[in-house]
Amino acid sequence: MDKNPPWSVGISKSLQDYLKISKNLKLARFKLAYYLEVLREKINTDWANINKLWGVHHQYYLLCQDLYFKENIYNNQDNFSNYYKKLQSNKRPEFSFLDLKIKLVEKIMETCHLCERRCGVDRSKYAPENLGYCKSSQPLISSEFMHIGEEPPLVPSHTIFFSGCTFNCAFCQNWNISQGIDEGKFIPEKKLAHIIDQRRKQGSLNVNFVGGDPTPHLAYILRTLSLCKENIPIIWNSNFYMSEEAMQLLQGVVDLYLSDFKYGKDQCAHRLSDVKNYWNVVTRNHLMAKESGDLIIRHLVLPNHVECCTKPILTWIKEHLGEDTVVNIMGQYHPAYKAYEYPEISRFPYQTEMEEAFNSAKQLGLKNLI
Repeated sequence: MDKNPPWSVGISKSLQDYLKISKNLKLARFKLAYYLEVLREKINTDWANINKLWGVHHQYYLLCQDLYFKENIYNNQDNFSNYYKKLQSNKRPEFSFLDLKIKLVEKIMETCHLCERRCGVDRSKYAPENLGYCKSSQPLISSEFMHIGEEPPLVPSHTIFFSGCTFNCAFCQNWNISQGIDEGKFIPEKKLAHIIDQRRKQGSLNVNFVGGDPTPHLAYILRTLSLCKENIPIIWNSNFYMSEEAMQLLQGVVDLYLSDFKYGKDQCAHRLSDVKNYWNVVTRNHLMAKESGDLIIRHLVLPNHVECCTKPILTWIKEHLGEDTVVNIMGQYHPAYKAYEYPEISRFPYQTEMEEAFNSAKQLGLKNLI
């Protein structure tokens, strides 16, 4: 990475954990979870006792956080490399914190509630009749590549696009994969882990799980990460409609959350994305993300939605996440999919709307704008 990167010192400070991992100066969270042993007597292999498992999970998450922030900082790449080689030479725990997360998410899949729609379908076995709202009977990958179109600190990003989504946005620009049941192909976990490792060796700064939305595929993603050998930051690129249980499983795994914060009013979310209780769910998940990793918030400015959506979102960010939060105010909206059926979003945003959005952010005192 360049000594003088093309972004501000403030952004570097806000993303300092992610940047250290990307430069191999710090252990990725999923690696710490991989090496952190969960004692068998803590769980007694009583997998039916879900409440007990969650209690153990919370205990080890706190331990993981304590280890991550107290012991996992290195002065240079050589020191880190020596530490990491020593860690890899140790025998893998019989049962790790990452293994516990996999057990929990597989339990959730039996009555799926990975997102707040809580469909309750049995997705533990792939079957076309068990689609749920997201239409995901199995994890299908529409594409994976080295992406150079993301935010500057993330480039090049090994981006993995999943089919299926927990939303049905009228203006979706990826509608062919988000709403496509059979769009993409299944890649076995071991093969995808090898691809992730190879991309890292080729220069990827991170692995970026996106879609559609990655939420329905959390079990598959965690199993894949348990097979990865390289130290690499994990990015969760999502609409942030995850259930609280899914968020707890992501904590201690994700290094950088890349959120798509769309709406400031539930009415807009319900009308344009067929989503209920949007504001409470998404704001809760942003607060949980802030506790456990670095964060970049994307907000796509919609025409005629600056007052009802853009300004409330920016105000909430300032009041609840702080002025140093990295925010990408995006102006690339264009009518796509079914947008022309909704008159207020059937055009490009005006320049005046974009200026109003940026001025509002600056007036609120948000410092790290992309």
